[in-house]
Amino acid sequence: MLDVWALPTPGGPEDFPRLVRLMATFDPAQTSQVVRALFAIRWTIGRALGLDRSETGLGSRVRSLRDRLPADLADTESDFGTHLFTPLYVTDDEFALEIANQTVHGVMHVGWVADGAGGHRGQMAVLVRPNGALGVAYLAAIAPFRHLVVYPLMTRDIGRAWRQSGAEARR
Repeated sequence: MLDVWALPTPGGPEDFPRLVRLMATFDPAQTSQVVRALFAIRWTIGRALGLDRSETGLGSRVRSLRDRLPADLADTESDFGTHLFTPLYVTDDEFALEIANQTVHGVMHVGWVADGAGGHRGQMAVLVRPNGALGVAYLAAIAPFRHLVVYPLMTRDIGRAWRQSGAEARR
C-alpha cells in the first residue's frame, strides 16, 4: 500500500452512491492551480518519454486485475467511463479503479467506512506496484509532491465538491 486518506465526505450509510458520482466526475487536473501545474508537468514529461503509451498500459504491459475478479464484481456497472483510471468494480460500499503505464500499476480503492461518531465517510487507498527501476525512481521522485501537495489539495477539493453536491441535493 502506498497511501491511505480519510476523505472529508461526512454522511450516512446511504450516501455512498453520491460519493461514487462525485468521484466519477472528479478530475484532479481541474483542482487547485498547484495540482493542475503538477499534473501538466507530469503529462508533458509522460508524452516526451512515452510513459503513457497504450502498449505500456492495461491489457498490454500489464494484465488488468478486472480479469481476475469474481463474476459478481467484474459485472458491476460504473459511471467511470471517461475517467483517468479504468473501473474495476463498484459495490454498495466500495469501488476500485486501476491504471498502468511505463512506471507503475496502480489501484485506487474508495470505501465508505464508519467514522466512529455514528456517521460514515469515504476512505481512499492508493496501492501501487512500481515497474522496475524506473518505477521505483519515479515513485521516490514524486513522493514529496504527492504527500505534501497533491493529496492534501485534492482531498480539500473533494470535500468542497462534497459540500456543494449536498447543498444541491437539498435544493
